[in-house]
Amino acid sequence: MSFSTPAPTAIVPSPATAVEDTDPRRWRVLTLLAAAELLGMSLWFAASAVSSQLGARWQLSSSAVGWITAIVQLGFVLGTAVSAFLNLADIVQARRLFALSAILGSVANATVLITPSYRGLLACRLLTGFALAGVYPPAMKMISTWFRARRGLAVGTVVGALTVGKAGPYLIHAVPGAGTVPVVLSASIAAFIAALLVLLFYREGPFPFPPRPFSWGLVAIVVRERRWRLATGGYLGHMFELYSAWTWIPTFVAYSAAVMGMPAGKARDSLAALVAFCAIAIGGVGCVWGGIIADRRGREWLVTMAMAASGVCALLIGFAFGKTLWLLIPIALAWGFFVIADSAQFSVLVTESVPPHAVGTALTIQTSLGFLLTMISIQLVPPVATAIGWRWAFAMLAAGPAVGIAAIRRLQRTTVKAGQASPFPPPRGR
Repeated sequence: MSFSTPAPTAIVPSPATAVEDTDPRRWRVLTLLAAAELLGMSLWFAASAVSSQLGARWQLSSSAVGWITAIVQLGFVLGTAVSAFLNLADIVQARRLFALSAILGSVANATVLITPSYRGLLACRLLTGFALAGVYPPAMKMISTWFRARRGLAVGTVVGALTVGKAGPYLIHAVPGAGTVPVVLSASIAAFIAALLVLLFYREGPFPFPPRPFSWGLVAIVVRERRWRLATGGYLGHMFELYSAWTWIPTFVAYSAAVMGMPAGKARDSLAALVAFCAIAIGGVGCVWGGIIADRRGREWLVTMAMAASGVCALLIGFAFGKTLWLLIPIALAWGFFVIADSAQFSVLVTESVPPHAVGTALTIQTSLGFLLTMISIQLVPPVATAIGWRWAFAMLAAGPAVGIAAIRRLQRTTVKAGQASPFPPPRGR
């Protein structure tokens, strides 16, 4: 294991637009990884989906309830930071890292059911988030070894699957009578199955990223790259909005239903959980759509359009608060579709902006920064709602897409100036 700093490496534009994917096994691998991500990432909101019950158990404030989700973000940040600084994504076999992490997350999540205190709950969720850092970023790298020409679609499909997986606990919670145990336990079982699937059946593809011995210089190489910084800036704007929307949409719907005259109880909780599931899960379709459009029109074009649409939805949903569900639900679904449609493309932009041997480190640093920001934005929503009401609490999230769009526009100009691509490439036939 070398601790020396490598010589600077020239960054070669990605051949993704010139090399066709020919290996017939790639679609089976895509299906495998999509299924594994759907199952494994169900851990993310397993406790959040039943946060109202957990909050009632310990008489928690809105801020304390918010930490049930935010602490997962912190664990994920810690996990991705450790991975980045040790370059685990580049030096540990991806399928083993994925499997071990999914099993660790499964156990940590199940422990929620027996913890006697709120602090114990937070510790379990922190460890769950830490483990998920070995489930999400490695999968992006794993699928990228199988696709080049259609990498946007492939990564978009995997991110779409994990989006549906994150929504899964809300669907289970929406079932009348489903309490904490079935929601939490089903997620742990799903993650364990995901670990077995990847460990037993995944193999690296024909476009591998070469392994690299540990070197602190990889971090410096990534951070010095301007295109990586701009792509990450766009990602941060995207993340500022994304997890706050996902975390608080059930609460928003519940308060809106209360204003409409729906009494408190299981029916209102089920409604909020069902709308949350639909609003999050539809993002899976958005990710696949985003991947297709990105491969045809360009990644920068897609992320700019998606962030603009999601920002508008963040502003509009307040006008539906307390009104008929026929108005609220379509806006929530549109927001859920666009708010995540661009997420995978930020990962692809990163894989195309750094040397191949630094891809794993670049992804984990980017992801770590993004989830660190979500901890702040998640905790911003309750005090804003207290100050101005839930009707307009989501409006502030539109600032994220605005900043993200500005960063991506600069990335477009940088890319064109370097002579590496057109900012709005014409559609390509398939």
